[in-house]
Amino acid sequence: MSLHRLSSVTIGVPDPAATAPYYSELGLRADGDGWFATRDGGRQLRIVRAPTRRLVEMRVGVDDPDDLAAAAARLARMGIPTLPGPGPSLSAADPVTGARAVLQLEPRPTPPPTPPTPYNGPGRTERTGGRAPGVTRGERVRPSKLGHAVLGTPDPHRTAAFFADGLGFKVSDSLGEAGSFLRCTTDHHNILVLRAPVPFLHHTSWQVDDVDDIGRGAMAMLEDHPERHIWGFGRHFIGSNFFWYLKDPAGNFTEYYSDMDCIVDDQLWDPEVFDVNESFFSWGQPPPPSWIAPEDMAALMTGTHRA
Repeated sequence: MSLHRLSSVTIGVPDPAATAPYYSELGLRADGDGWFATRDGGRQLRIVRAPTRRLVEMRVGVDDPDDLAAAAARLARMGIPTLPGPGPSLSAADPVTGARAVLQLEPRPTPPPTPPTPYNGPGRTERTGGRAPGVTRGERVRPSKLGHAVLGTPDPHRTAAFFADGLGFKVSDSLGEAGSFLRCTTDHHNILVLRAPVPFLHHTSWQVDDVDDIGRGAMAMLEDHPERHIWGFGRHFIGSNFFWYLKDPAGNFTEYYSDMDCIVDDQLWDPEVFDVNESFFSWGQPPPPSWIAPEDMAALMTGTHRA
């Protein structure tokens, strides 16, 4: 795959100043001009002002200029205009949601390996003579990278075609008429396009080291703000990852995750079509109605959304 990295997302909110501190608490590092950095991925989130909460831009790494030319040709055949940029880079907007995608030339990432967490099990003692690392860790949880974003769209087929047929994303799994899981890396998905009445950002997802850091991170976020809790702890069926969802002040959900499915050989992975009502989780509590239909959806539909 010529695409190799989900480099960053830019999200729009009505009040960036009120929203930004949440992402510092989430474990991202403020890096100036609305940018936030992950531990291993550098600048991966930017927050800007917008009338309603939305995905403004997604940046994706490619290998060489030929990849940009190929994407430009595919998008031209679809009737979608493109703009060249510095770097070099290429930008185009999804005709349904207006979300901008930027393909940019950059080297493939080589994140430092994280030592596996030792766990004991039947007939297996990886940890002896001491307490579990998840019990003794005292440092703040810091996400290692941006994993994916979920984009609500009135036309999931057309939006998925923009990312797959135009930009070059691969389809990992499908929700039929309800949406598609698409990847630009070896992660199971880097964007989920999901049917919704209006375009909006459903959530961004942030990888942490293991299941203990999901719990530690979420509990720290909820200590003084229990209203941030949305859904979790649980394990998704599609993608297989552990998860816990929280909500930022603008209404966007954020997900701590670990242990995502990895697709390194397309021929060894068979995309499946799942029922949207039965396939989001393997165990844990079912998703609350507010995760499926956010509480501010009516305001988003009528253009009266506020932070």
